[in-house]
Amino acid sequence: MPAWWNLRGWALRAAISAVIATGMTIGAIGGTAEVLAEPPNLGPAPSALPEAIDAAVPAPPVKRLHRIPARSVTPGASHELQELREAVMPSPSGDRFFDQWPADLARRAAGDVIATRDVMRTAQLLMTVPLRSARQIKFRSVDAGDQPIFGTATLLVPAKAWKGPRSRPVLVHNSPIVALGTKCTPGYTLAHGYHADTNTTDLIPPFAQLALDRGYAVIMPDHTGPRMAYAEPYVAAHVIMDSLRAAGRLDPDNFATGPIAMHGYSGGAIATNAAAKLADSYAPEQAGRIVGAAYGGVPADYRSLAGAMNANLGSGVFHAAMLGVARERPEVLAMANNAARWLATSPMRDLCTSGMGVLGVSHIPTQVLSADPDPYRSPVAERLFAITSMKDHRATMPLRIYHGTYEWWIPASQARALFAEQCALGASASYREYPAEHMTGIFAGLPDTLTWLDDRLRGKPARSECR
Repeated sequence: MPAWWNLRGWALRAAISAVIATGMTIGAIGGTAEVLAEPPNLGPAPSALPEAIDAAVPAPPVKRLHRIPARSVTPGASHELQELREAVMPSPSGDRFFDQWPADLARRAAGDVIATRDVMRTAQLLMTVPLRSARQIKFRSVDAGDQPIFGTATLLVPAKAWKGPRSRPVLVHNSPIVALGTKCTPGYTLAHGYHADTNTTDLIPPFAQLALDRGYAVIMPDHTGPRMAYAEPYVAAHVIMDSLRAAGRLDPDNFATGPIAMHGYSGGAIATNAAAKLADSYAPEQAGRIVGAAYGGVPADYRSLAGAMNANLGSGVFHAAMLGVARERPEVLAMANNAARWLATSPMRDLCTSGMGVLGVSHIPTQVLSADPDPYRSPVAERLFAITSMKDHRATMPLRIYHGTYEWWIPASQARALFAEQCALGASASYREYPAEHMTGIFAGLPDTLTWLDDRLRGKPARSECR
């Protein structure tokens, strides 16, 4: 048994206290691996640990609901689990455009425009490049379980006229959105201006601004969906593809016919990778227009990610991501012990990027937050790892994958494996690695990535580097 699991006496009590004091969230998921190859931080806890923690930490008060709100309705789940799901949802933003669930979602088709609004006054200041229009759209989409939800996105058209031989190109910029709160999205920032919860990475490096300066139209989806399902790939892919449908219906001159490219980094890479893999099956009429997808710092393998981030400085971001996934997949919630439920229902459910990073100082292992002493070998974990990997899905557009060699939270081996996976499936792909870690990798890759995207949007064929 690893030494770090010697949680007897005061150590056990200290661990429980640390969980509560530091505001960690649930991360009670994991998966099966070969014992000899498994990192020690993915091993089981003592079998008595879950019972001991629940004996010391009472269940949190979860509001009893006569009617489950639309965002938390879970077909086939118990009423109690649906109440818990509602309790871990993010607080309202105070902006009805993002908060209100339309009553007629089931009767609408994917990509149907529900509402629009002008955000030119605030978006112009943040984009810096002269704009012709800045509008937000609210549209129908589906969640990870194919149930109807709404999505939101911001559509930006530059003042610069497009003088190319074809229709104006479109860049889908999937910002990282490393966040659990409803005020942490690019949509909220572009509507309300820069504020305390703005993720600076939505604006820097200036991918969107540089695209606008080239004359491209830009779509910035709030790809975490209305539940702020950070790191859940399926809902991200659906929201992205439905934002393309909605944009084309609202403004066909700028969004309906031109070539499309996608970009994302880190959390935005999760979304872009998923959209690239699901585009052809989910939105084939849009997939044919997508000429390339570039993404870097991609968390492509959640099993590997758990081994890299559990019980170390990365644990705050990792557990926050697991809460985001659990909002879409409530079977994960069922594995949370009382300590995890306290934390998941606390104000931490509204954290943005900076708060997640700070929580990593706790080094709390997932196993301390699980009702299963061996969560990484649980059936839930095994299924979740398999689903989120999307290993059998081939991207139908050219790919540019890039990564930092010195990544430690998201090892470069994930990106290399993703490149090899797509090549083996017959995709057109290229790969670049830079002498950088996660925070600097996006800047190291910026010039090459922009050039690659420009080439695709201007009609230059991509050269596959698969062998």
